[in-house]
Order: sequence, then structure tokens, then C-alpha cells
Amino acid sequence: MLAKPIYEALPYSYLLVGALAISKIDSAIAQGLGVLLFLFGSQIYVLRSDNRRTDRASRRKKGIIPLFLYERIPAFYLLIGLLILKIEPTYSPVISLIIISYAAYLALRRSQYRKHKVVQVDLNS
Repeated sequence: MLAKPIYEALPYSYLLVGALAISKIDSAIAQGLGVLLFLFGSQIYVLRSDNRRTDRASRRKKGIIPLFLYERIPAFYLLIGLLILKIEPTYSPVISLIIISYAAYLALRRSQYRKHKVVQVDLNS
């Protein structure tokens, strides 16, 4: 069993190591493995996030985008931003920063509804 701080940090560390491999290593194989590691970290994050949802399933809006893709949109934006940053034209850092900022905004908005709540049971009733 892993300690709680290590367990909680695993998806973020997978995302970080994958992002570093994508942005800092020039080998195509290493970048491909970085993308896979990034997507693996994203999958773990989505599974944990879905488990920690506090909003009722009946109140969730049905959208056009399938749930499988919808849950991964922030990670996809972040990945696209990192891949655009690898391109060397003049404006790629600005475009990448905008896309990564939007990914962070989406992730923060979604995290508001994905926190464990302690259920208090009244034993006197």
C-alpha cells in the first residue's frame, strides 16, 4: 500500500514527467512515450475525479460530446498546448500559453465538484 501523499501525487507526477518528456527531449521515441505517460496520468486523474464527484448524477447535464472525451478535454488541451510549444514559429509560445491557460481553467472549474465530503450520520434518529 502506498502512503496517501504518494498515492495522491501519482497522476500529477505522470502528467509532469510526460509533459517534460514531450517538451524537453528531442527523440521521437521519448516524446511518444511521454505522450503515452501523459495520457496514462490523465486516465488515472479522470478515474479518481469521477469517484470524487459530489454533484448528483441526476443533476448532470447531458452534452453532445461523449463522456469519455468530455472528461479528458482539459488533458487534451494541455497536451495540444505542449505539442504546439514544440513548434518553433514566433507565435507558438503565445498560442500555447492561451491553450494551456484554458486547460487549467477547465480543470479548476471541474475540481469544484470533485471533492470528498464526509457523510455525517445521526445515530439518535
